[in-house]
Amino acid sequence: MTSTSHKPRARDLGIPFTGTTGPNNAITDVEGVTVGYSTIIEGEGKLETGKGPARTGVTAILPRGKTFNPVFAGWTSFNGNGEMTGTTWLEESGFLEGPIAITNTHSVGVVRDSVVSWLIDNDLTGPHFKDLYWLLPVVAETWDGILNDINGMHVKKEHVYAALDNAAGGKIAEGNVGGGTGMNLFHFKGGTGTSSRKLNEDEGDYTVGVLVQGNFGRRQDLMIAGVPVGEEITELMQDTSWTREESGSIIVVVATDAPLLPHQLKRLTRRVSVGLGRVGGFGANGSGDIFIAFSTANPDAYSREANSQLEMVSNHKMDPLIHATALATEEAIINTMIAAETMKGRDDNISYALPHDRLVEVMKKYNRFRK
Repeated sequence: MTSTSHKPRARDLGIPFTGTTGPNNAITDVEGVTVGYSTIIEGEGKLETGKGPARTGVTAILPRGKTFNPVFAGWTSFNGNGEMTGTTWLEESGFLEGPIAITNTHSVGVVRDSVVSWLIDNDLTGPHFKDLYWLLPVVAETWDGILNDINGMHVKKEHVYAALDNAAGGKIAEGNVGGGTGMNLFHFKGGTGTSSRKLNEDEGDYTVGVLVQGNFGRRQDLMIAGVPVGEEITELMQDTSWTREESGSIIVVVATDAPLLPHQLKRLTRRVSVGLGRVGGFGANGSGDIFIAFSTANPDAYSREANSQLEMVSNHKMDPLIHATALATEEAIINTMIAAETMKGRDDNISYALPHDRLVEVMKKYNRFRK
């Protein structure tokens, strides 16, 4: 599933975000980037481990589509109560050599192994000496155990293949889709969200796109465009009596067409936390806040034999990219909540959608509504 319905997004509701977006206001505004989902919504009622209810899935991000052409990349852990595989080699080499996949905490293993199989099956491992090669996929997670039978291992190889095979550009779905299906944000329904920023010609005419899988936050901390929404909308709370209130995570993927080297992309990942802070996130002890960034520029940089001639943005000209990363992260998180719909999961636990009418009412109260 890659298409979106006619759901409103944050800007459609009059939320006054800063900055100019790309045509889709999505990570796919970075040319060549594709996104695919596999969404699993099965069963209802009392939890029976292995039978459901299941509320989970897989999200796949392919930096250059279905091709072997590694990209420069960098990553950061803001708070490390989470997992992103493959980052040791990514840090060492500076390259992301395949897709990024995101799922639930207990499905990282099957997703990682399935990405390996998919790359082999599609001959996307690149040239190797005497057919000797290794693959270290990047797979990240957030925990969906409030709504999902997380110990039931419902994500299978076919779900991973479907997300990768269906990846496409253009407009993409948000909310209860892919790896974000069973997630929560600020005790509202969370999930998957995206946004982008387009820099002007004086700033390089580059695009920065962000995709998030959001599953964190305390209600009282929620801020939207500077408004303390969490203090105003106190109804529709989840039952948190059986879990830690501050537990949760967020995975953020940043894409850009700006010619950045790995150390510069790592700088961008550190600025994701600024966007996180703008919505009320603070990297709680129980949160896995892990961020990765890649650049689709320098298309011929990867070689096992030849030296490469590279283009690099001056560090002194990175401020617009830094700014764009923080702002796109902020908006992607809120787009997640706007798109997400109320969901009932395991043991009839309910995660309520952020009510659009109440949100508009609060934004008007604080004179932060764009007509």
